[in-house]
Amino acid sequence: MNRISRSAIMLAAIAAVACTGAKAPQDRLTVNDKAIDAIIAQMTLEEKVEMMHSKTIMSSEGVPRLGIQDIKYADGPFGCREELTDGFRPVGWKLDSATYFPTGSALAATWSTEMAYKYGQGMGSEWRTRGKDVILGPAINIQRLPVGGRTYEYFSEDPVLAAALAVGYTQGAQDMGTAVCVKHYALNNQETNRGSVNVIVDERTMREIYLKPFEAAVREGGAMSVMTAYNKVGGTYCSENDMLNNQILRGEWGFKGFTVSDWGGTHSTMGAALGGLNVQMTGDNYLGPALVDSVKAGKVPMEVINQKVREILRVRYAIDAIPEDQANQVQTSQKFGQDIAYEVAKKSIVLLKNDDHILPIDKSKVKKIAVIGLNAKASTAAGGMGAGVKTLYEITPLQGILNEVGNEVEVIYAPGYKNYRGMFGRRMIVRPGAEDIAAEIDEPADPALLEEALDAARQADIVIFFSGTNKNIETEGSDRKDIMLPVGQDEIVRALREANSNLVTVNISGGPCDLNEVEYNSKALVQGWWNGLEGGHALADVLFGKIAPSGKLPFTFPIRLEDSPAYALGNFPQGQDIQGDLFGNQYREDIEGQKAALADAGNAYYTEGSLVGYRWFDTKKVDVMYPFGHGLSYVDFDYSNIKASVRKGKITVSFDIENLGDLDADEVAQIYVRRPESKLEWPEKELKAFGRVNVYHGSKFNVSMDIPVDDLRYWDVESHSWVLEPGNIEILVGSSSRDIRLATTVNVQ
Repeated sequence: MNRISRSAIMLAAIAAVACTGAKAPQDRLTVNDKAIDAIIAQMTLEEKVEMMHSKTIMSSEGVPRLGIQDIKYADGPFGCREELTDGFRPVGWKLDSATYFPTGSALAATWSTEMAYKYGQGMGSEWRTRGKDVILGPAINIQRLPVGGRTYEYFSEDPVLAAALAVGYTQGAQDMGTAVCVKHYALNNQETNRGSVNVIVDERTMREIYLKPFEAAVREGGAMSVMTAYNKVGGTYCSENDMLNNQILRGEWGFKGFTVSDWGGTHSTMGAALGGLNVQMTGDNYLGPALVDSVKAGKVPMEVINQKVREILRVRYAIDAIPEDQANQVQTSQKFGQDIAYEVAKKSIVLLKNDDHILPIDKSKVKKIAVIGLNAKASTAAGGMGAGVKTLYEITPLQGILNEVGNEVEVIYAPGYKNYRGMFGRRMIVRPGAEDIAAEIDEPADPALLEEALDAARQADIVIFFSGTNKNIETEGSDRKDIMLPVGQDEIVRALREANSNLVTVNISGGPCDLNEVEYNSKALVQGWWNGLEGGHALADVLFGKIAPSGKLPFTFPIRLEDSPAYALGNFPQGQDIQGDLFGNQYREDIEGQKAALADAGNAYYTEGSLVGYRWFDTKKVDVMYPFGHGLSYVDFDYSNIKASVRKGKITVSFDIENLGDLDADEVAQIYVRRPESKLEWPEKELKAFGRVNVYHGSKFNVSMDIPVDDLRYWDVESHSWVLEPGNIEILVGSSSRDIRLATTVNVQ
């Protein structure tokens, strides 16, 4: 497929995401309703209820008597989790090593629906190999907090970007015959006290920001299942929230599949039964014998039970069951998925800074490179509680560099800093015969490790310092206390600059970090992510100029954590972590059940409204370290010749992008809108469309994108409906939220 048609398809997909009117993708689930109703008519009440709770820790019951297979789940969202026993203990198979795909924020940094679709294809194909029916992913909540423990799992602080990627991932996976389970529905934007914290959010903000990715995944992507979140919304747990599950998800969005609670996230029989939950994970204490009794007592109508079974069977009929003797016959990870992971990783890497054009590195002019930092050789596949992958292999950044330079350049490695294990970490040997483990996350630099690093730096022509976090620091079940670089990394980068001014820093993390020191002391700065099993090769491709960097930040890097909206308004943290973690507590022997996990955590107030991420920083005129959408290249792009028109319910925006360099390169063009005449409260600007285009060196490319006028509507809290405010709309085209190159105005009615 040539370059123009591929881009046209991609941009059409983006426009389709924005148009939320179509319900056709959900209709595929109802085509077997006649056969399903015949099955239901033959089932006993006990058989029906048996389908509504876990059978094992990763399955729910079918109808054995009638030949209906169980539904089998596996954790995502970046690789098919190894086979488990009922205590989340690995079985120990050899063939269940999967492809470790780049994490959610890395995929989001591609700003590519095409990559999201391929990503879903790669994931879906491996679930089929393993005989699994449902991917427990993608995770698509809005990244509200820079410290969020699951920021690396989620896509973006922006609902338009998150929605587009959610649709691509969903369609790709389900086209391969595997159902997705989009999570965590809804407003699971913090890990602190996630088991019972109550989200207080106004209806307009909820609709316009936090529900948008879920709506798109359901209505445009056709998501077949939805996982309810642990937290409460408006005083009611998400697993039994009638507003979310019945009125909005099923009533307004036309969802035809089934909902499943997060593991341990069911809290009552009547609430779950009438509040829209289909499957309790795990256990049967609510949607089990107690539900049978409730039906027999006349408290739960039989039609409610029948509808729940109907929704489960719709997915069972839509997804072919893989017989036991056909699953797990070959290695889970195959070249198909590995190649996709590599492609996503290459397109995700973000060049934040490049003074003196120190990058790319010219191997013909460099004799010795010092690679400093434990993150250069640390594995990132495991950890993170529910988001680890038993990967077939993993190319670390150091290995990628070594493979790239071969015998042409000498590479010296020094760990530089200690490992920080955190609550869920494992000991890591960082040099022969020694275990260097930091007791505290803010422990100062170790003198011996620092001196070893400085000695390597003094010998080298160029230094590559690997800063960042790990999956013991950014993890499900807890939020970070701050975004500072751990274990003395700021001290180390200052010393490295004194030893060798030719310093490049590569930050390896899932979410934002405080980069004030590394930005000041480094000539170049790269955001490298947790980038899958081919991440090291992808990074080397960028560092040594095989490809131009093309990733863009999917969230803002603040100068100070306190500048971000939830902190600036005192909305987070709400107080102390009073409960541990609901999921983790289920598997601890030193507490009784979930009592500690369900202590009342109080309210999380979202008084910042729609001013999440860049919307806040731009509206409040707050300086940032690196803005949403930022990402440099090895070439410069010139934007020109903007045109915009309104016709047949859509705004068509066209403009030219010229590659002024001598290297073919991708650029992600972003369209924002501003409403100068509005009588309502709006952010300074908000993203409405984007497109990744490849522009040949020295050539010009015409880009055309559509914004459905319906996408400019707001949620009216009085009429409880979407309303368009007519008037002039400024169209802003740029390379980031703070790098606007072109502007024009259209009038919408």
